[in-house]
Amino acid sequence: MYQLTQNQTANILKNSRPRLAVTLGDPAGIGTEVVLKALADSAVSQNCDITVIGDSHLLLKTYQQLSSIDNSPSLVNPTSLNIIDVPVDQQISEQIIVGTGNVASGAASFAYMEYAIAQTLAGNFDGIVTGPIAKSAWKAAGYNYPGQTELLAEKAGVERFGMLFVARSPYTDWTMRTLLATTHIPLREVADTLTPQLLTKKLDLLVECLEKDFGLTSGRIAIAGLNPHSGEQGQLGTEEIDWLIPWLEAERQKRPNFQLDGPIPPDTMWVKPGQAWYGNAAVNPADAYLALYHDQGLIPVKLMAFDRAVNTSIGLPFVRTSPDHGTAFDIALKGVADATSMKEAIILAAELVSQRLAVK
Repeated sequence: MYQLTQNQTANILKNSRPRLAVTLGDPAGIGTEVVLKALADSAVSQNCDITVIGDSHLLLKTYQQLSSIDNSPSLVNPTSLNIIDVPVDQQISEQIIVGTGNVASGAASFAYMEYAIAQTLAGNFDGIVTGPIAKSAWKAAGYNYPGQTELLAEKAGVERFGMLFVARSPYTDWTMRTLLATTHIPLREVADTLTPQLLTKKLDLLVECLEKDFGLTSGRIAIAGLNPHSGEQGQLGTEEIDWLIPWLEAERQKRPNFQLDGPIPPDTMWVKPGQAWYGNAAVNPADAYLALYHDQGLIPVKLMAFDRAVNTSIGLPFVRTSPDHGTAFDIALKGVADATSMKEAIILAAELVSQRLAVK
């Protein structure tokens, strides 16, 4: 749909360092701010080449406005960045209101994302780091996707994909990895959606990711139960007895290199990760955790790592990471947005690409 100029293509292809496209996300939110803050830290981009996908005028406007406030944050000057402007109809651009997600901001953020995916699939980038979008704004603009993950999977032509949340502890440097078996569905649908076939698909993805992206050819994976106390032998729900425990036994036979622990009662599965996160290295946490539904996995992840967790899409033919927070319309352009998760998303994307390149 869009074409790179010869100079842009030459700059992107000039060496073998990880080539990352960073999208701005919803232009009415904090995406531009966290990108400018993250890229002000030279450590973020020292091991990769970054191209910002979005609107250079918007970035410059954000830079100028944030630089004018008292105690202005550290920001990179957009003129020093490699930026690719994605054409958005002028009438749409004029309707973007900072702090309010609407049809216009949804259309713009979708255009940024669509462009980044197309160029990555064309081989011009190795991975994408996506700024936060508003699902409601996408829907208002006519794009009915549960989120960016589903758009990425559709455009890449894959049916096996998952949402892995990765966070590195600032206290111990331990890395927590949490995969969700189900994602953006109502809670009442979780039990019916979960099946042995679905969990096998997700476990396959998780093992492949640990091997390909993190270099782990063996290890331990903790798998949550569905019901309180993992059903307590059928007294609090029968899913564990009916199929989850038999499924797990079969998977253990198939995967001798990985120890599969579970089904672990959901209220205690996160005790060891919490201890490992805050400094008790003796607890021997698992290498990865498989949660069965959205809040079962993300409440503990966000409790421990809200400012630094990274949403990683696995199963794609390229690397994709994203900060684990939303558009925060209420604080847009106030200079107070925390860019830690965006920094971590860029650093992790570069690490994952480097790992993939190393094993090719």
